[in-house]
Amino acid sequence: MEYRISDTLAALKPSAIREIFKSLTDPTIISFAAGNPSPLSFPAKELAVISADIFANDSTAALQYGITEGYPPLRRAVAERIKRMFNIGRDFDTTVITSGGQQGLELTCRALCNPGDVVLCENPSFIGALNCFRAVGAKTVGVDLGEDGMDPSALEAALKANPNTRMIYVIPTFQNPGGITTTYEKRVKIYELAKKYGVMILEDNPYGELRFAGEDIPTIKSMDEDGIVVYCSSFSKILSAGMRVGYICAPEALVQKMVVAKQGEDVHTNVLSQMLCYRYMSEYDMDAHIKDIRALYGQKCSLMLSCLDEHMPKAIKYTRPEGGLFIWCTLPDSIPMNEFVRRAIEKKVAVVPGTAFNCDTEAPSQSFRLNYSTPSDDDIRTGIRVLGELAAEMLG
Repeated sequence: MEYRISDTLAALKPSAIREIFKSLTDPTIISFAAGNPSPLSFPAKELAVISADIFANDSTAALQYGITEGYPPLRRAVAERIKRMFNIGRDFDTTVITSGGQQGLELTCRALCNPGDVVLCENPSFIGALNCFRAVGAKTVGVDLGEDGMDPSALEAALKANPNTRMIYVIPTFQNPGGITTTYEKRVKIYELAKKYGVMILEDNPYGELRFAGEDIPTIKSMDEDGIVVYCSSFSKILSAGMRVGYICAPEALVQKMVVAKQGEDVHTNVLSQMLCYRYMSEYDMDAHIKDIRALYGQKCSLMLSCLDEHMPKAIKYTRPEGGLFIWCTLPDSIPMNEFVRRAIEKKVAVVPGTAFNCDTEAPSQSFRLNYSTPSDDDIRTGIRVLGELAAEMLG
């Protein structure tokens, strides 16, 4: 039978990252292609203790249906935490729990965008978000990402050129894939432009607590006195990615529509996972746990950068992040990026091609993404040496 796929889904391509995962069943391949947190960051013993107590004393709540907005104790704890840490949340805001940060992105776009509306995005940007936007029929238009964020003049030009823009999507802190952090001055300007042109900002901040160098910068949401910013984050990078617990903080009138949309998707986020998050937050020292993760990733990032400095030809450029999970490498025009990625796989090293993150799916790229959180230290040393030797060979 010939299946007639919906127009919006037919236009989507599989995530290049997920497709690369399929090739990594070979245990001899060194993967820098993941976006996963390190297994060393999972508080497995503590979660085992909490789980046992839940099933012994509160199993009905864990195994029964919950409310769409989220497990009430967790909602309160999250709202209190982001207020304390980031000054996020005004009287008009509310916080709800989602099935991972990914669902928060998708619900925001469903609530705000009609098919054909434009979402302005950093270019390159997170492929999961781009596919969320495309899945609801929105058009993704890129604004090139500089070393310290989007150029405000380029953003304003894009706003003028796309009068049907409904939303600006940004990952201001340790951006995926670039590892870039947007300066405070540019964050202020992005907010001012959104207000001027009457569009919303979707601020995605899954990595913001993973700073291991430099100084914290206020979130865009902390500037929001006008109800024009939706803040999205999750527990994926600070507690567990597999538990799929995220959250959004946004104006209540907008969140009400997101909740209706969520009811049609999954009814509610997994209750047991929400209870685990809440109990860990209330019974253990979350800040100390995150401090340990920061130290781990700081060491791994420093190691990868030192290996790049040692082995990569000077013609290859790369970012030097102050947090997060990723380093963004750019090849000179004389090295075809896709051939470099293919030959790296042949040499048992996997990276993600930059084309996966383009807002324009047909646009070329000379870049690729490296992840340092997941591979072992020995794999980082070996893998970066292999990539450096390959780059030198292809430079001739």
